[in-house]
Amino acid sequence: MIAQSTRALVTCVIGGTGFIGRAVVQELVKHGRKILVLGRKSLPQNALPHGVTYLVNEENDEFLRQTLQGVDEVIDLAYATVPQTSFQDPVHDILTNLPTTVRLFELAAEASIQKFVWISSGGTVYGRSMASYQNEEHATNPISPYGITKLAIEKYAHLFYETRNLPIVCVRPSNAFGEGQRAYSGQGFIATAIASILDGKRLNLFGENGTVRDYLYVHDMASGIVAALLHGNPGEVYNLGSGHGLNNRQILDALAPLAAAVGTEVDVEVLPARPFDVPLNVLDNQKLMSHTGWHPRINFAEALSRTWEWYLHQHLHTS
Repeated sequence: MIAQSTRALVTCVIGGTGFIGRAVVQELVKHGRKILVLGRKSLPQNALPHGVTYLVNEENDEFLRQTLQGVDEVIDLAYATVPQTSFQDPVHDILTNLPTTVRLFELAAEASIQKFVWISSGGTVYGRSMASYQNEEHATNPISPYGITKLAIEKYAHLFYETRNLPIVCVRPSNAFGEGQRAYSGQGFIATAIASILDGKRLNLFGENGTVRDYLYVHDMASGIVAALLHGNPGEVYNLGSGHGLNNRQILDALAPLAAAVGTEVDVEVLPARPFDVPLNVLDNQKLMSHTGWHPRINFAEALSRTWEWYLHQHLHTS
């Protein structure tokens, strides 16, 4: 009997050059996937791991239809807005995200994609909560346009799963942090805090202790997304977080000794709490762990130290 050769699965990562996307690509390489990355602009040579194919996403039906015909799986991390900008123009938030994503679901269903992972938002879809943790059954009452649009896309994902047999999984990630995150971008408190300390800028803290968030190291987040691709059940929604909450003040307290070691300090101005900030958001991650076997591998202190060292290196070589 002649053994049949097994073809490596091709995974298309949309938004694979972003902060989380780059880590996802690295994780997929470990699993032997052939990888096609779609991004919004041209990249310098060697910006992605060896063997990864990169295409500029033309974002038209024919381009996407042809692209999807050549892949087995899709991970979609692309999104045109962040929570802060969504307040500035809620209509723009809808129009730049919802139609293109729903059309992508249509084309993926036509192409008989074997598995589709869509990245939602664990930090915004739940809204205000009195619960210590939010699991996937928790009420979803987002108070940002960004969260509302993310939730609407989740509902479309479920529609395509039920009516078009699209094997889609929605992942609700918490607050990612780690090396390479862009500071001062309107999201990513840890990145902005570290950059502010190194740049000698004052940090604004809204409320005496700020808000409580679930922070997850970017490489643990990437492994969770890939776990959802490999082992998540189609039609399901999964929280992806550490399961532990820290407020902004605790983050700054953890950074203070790192700053002191290089002769600088944390300069904070306390301002009134903002009405649109959700006071507490901590994700229950038990469902993802039980369904896929995933669990975070790097504890917060170690991840924060690695992140600090990366930013410090960048600061010393650019200043």
